[in-house]
Amino acid sequence: MLKNYLLIAWRIALQRKLFTVINLLCISLTLLVLLVVTALLENTFSPTGVEGKSPRMLQIVTMVSLNEEKGNFRHGPLGYKVITDYIKPLPSAELVAAVSMPESTAVYQQGRITDLLLRRADAAYWQILDFEVLAGRVPNAEDVAAGRFVLVLNQSTATQLFGEQSAVGQLLNVGGQQFTVIGVVADVLQLNSFADMWAPVSTYPSSDYQHQLWGNFSALILARSAADFPALRQELATAIDGFQFDDPVKWQEVNIWADSKLEFFARMLLQNQKQPDSGAASLLLLISLLMLLFMLLPALNLVNLNTGRMLERSTEIGVRKAFGASRQQLIWQFLIENLLLCSIGGLLGLVMAAGTLELIEQSGVIPYLQVEINLMVFMLGMVISMVFGLLSGIIPAWRIAKLDPVHALKGARR
Repeated sequence: MLKNYLLIAWRIALQRKLFTVINLLCISLTLLVLLVVTALLENTFSPTGVEGKSPRMLQIVTMVSLNEEKGNFRHGPLGYKVITDYIKPLPSAELVAAVSMPESTAVYQQGRITDLLLRRADAAYWQILDFEVLAGRVPNAEDVAAGRFVLVLNQSTATQLFGEQSAVGQLLNVGGQQFTVIGVVADVLQLNSFADMWAPVSTYPSSDYQHQLWGNFSALILARSAADFPALRQELATAIDGFQFDDPVKWQEVNIWADSKLEFFARMLLQNQKQPDSGAASLLLLISLLMLLFMLLPALNLVNLNTGRMLERSTEIGVRKAFGASRQQLIWQFLIENLLLCSIGGLLGLVMAAGTLELIEQSGVIPYLQVEINLMVFMLGMVISMVFGLLSGIIPAWRIAKLDPVHALKGARR
């Protein structure tokens, strides 16, 4: 029986080519968007690669100072002094790293100037993040303490600057300072690691950064387990209760929140800078609702298309019912037809999504992007395809199966 249903479905699809193409486009294009977005989000938030420890990692990227009485408000990256005085001493933290934001820096090399992104970090940064070292080594505590002018490049930058030569041991003039390349790491895109090159924090031209409350730094906090997050946040709140402002007349209050990657993204997007709740739960709910709506709209369109297509087959249905076909058999037939079409559309969408992600990678629109559709996303795609099939097939199938055989044979559509 199932084999017959599948053969009928295949013949119907070939007979009504325009309808088949429209259906496949609706399904595959919708699935294409969902899979590409899902793959990019997974690449951003999943605990893989260089941020493999992210399930037990919190980050502090910005802080807020305010004086509501005078209407003063300031929001921006941390100064190094905030990290050393208020964050590094937290008892429940296993490690705390200070790292600068990526800064555009000129690299001078044999009469050529290359603009690259530089981060400066302490030794803990290299312990928290799991960089893949391809050659040489990364800076250690001794390098930072001694202020050694050593540099780490990512693979693409090393190739860009030195071609096939080994980058390790080479000298580079970076922003007017002479550095020695000591290591090469794999390209990375994640928020806390994205850069072209890295140097010890102690290589800043001036030591003024050590005394600044505002600056260009973020902090990474590695907990012993995610269960320590509440304690860490409470310790942070206690620590900043005694925050010492440079100008206590201008500023009265400071807000510093330790967030997971998702919480940080939600806080920035929803602008929740003055309260502990980042709004991550609300953001997830909103994204889920938008994805559901995005999936429902083409499904409703397919319902109308399928209803019209099935009504055109009223004579066929009348003959089937006259020869004893039950309503359940007809419903199953139409559902299988629709599920087959949606499965083909799903596979087409998966192929298109893989091709789109490959194009994005090759185009360089998102530097160092390395993403692919994994098994989980593949299964999600097939589930979405099946949902499409059920949503767009069950209503027309139920309506058409109710047709009276006599009216159906006469071509009636009621």
